[in-house]
Amino acid sequence: MKVYVLDTGYLETDKNNVVGGATMGTYSKPYVENKWIKLPVMSILIDHPDGKILYDVGSNPEAMNGYWPKNLQEVYPLYQTKEQRLENQLALCGTKPEEIKKVIISHMHLDHAGNLNMFKDADVYVPKADFMQAQTQVRLNENPLTHGGYIKADMDVSVKQYHLVEEDFEFAKGVEIINLPGHTPGLLGIVVHLEDEGTLIFPQDCVYSSEIYGPPAKASGLLYDSLSFFKSIEKVRALEKKYDAKVFFAHDEEFFKTIKLAPEFYK
Repeated sequence: MKVYVLDTGYLETDKNNVVGGATMGTYSKPYVENKWIKLPVMSILIDHPDGKILYDVGSNPEAMNGYWPKNLQEVYPLYQTKEQRLENQLALCGTKPEEIKKVIISHMHLDHAGNLNMFKDADVYVPKADFMQAQTQVRLNENPLTHGGYIKADMDVSVKQYHLVEEDFEFAKGVEIINLPGHTPGLLGIVVHLEDEGTLIFPQDCVYSSEIYGPPAKASGLLYDSLSFFKSIEKVRALEKKYDAKVFFAHDEEFFKTIKLAPEFYK
């Protein structure tokens, strides 16, 4: 079994959206300078004996051409080269989108579910609570400014079958799905047990960065449920300790520089 980390470009945003209260004024220093930071966006390809598995599908390449509404283009601009488009990252691994029949989506936000249209013949596993939240939010009205981090066009994609996940389970031999709610109503992480390089944990936006992870853990700037968020981080930490695992931070620029990127792989 091989695990490829796909580099699908990066977003930029105010650090306060990542780490809650990252820049805050005080009595003696009421005016502070905000920090504008880069957020790498990754997808994970697992070349498994039972078939290829894709975890998250990144941002739609037309995001800055109107696929995302203007407010999200301003707050989270996407930077993506032709080489960083998902189909070209898969090609680095000798894979075509149509070869992938199983897709896991951590949550339905714009930078994680933006290319589902490539996988219309796949079984797609999503966190039930977040999927239902997303479908509801984009259909209450036509105004995208009220849709939060969800894109209606992403929610309109039909696939072979959506599987609504609520429990932790073994997805395939050596691959587990774990529930990590908090950032959104539901969020799916994966734990991959490799023969040579041990256990890898991909918690996606449960753990944006090493600063969020701590210890002590810090609150994200975007939270659906703060109590569940911290509980989920500690769940990841317990699994890290249990398996002596490597945790992959979802949107950490410095961490991203230290890991293997496709066509390199973990095995």
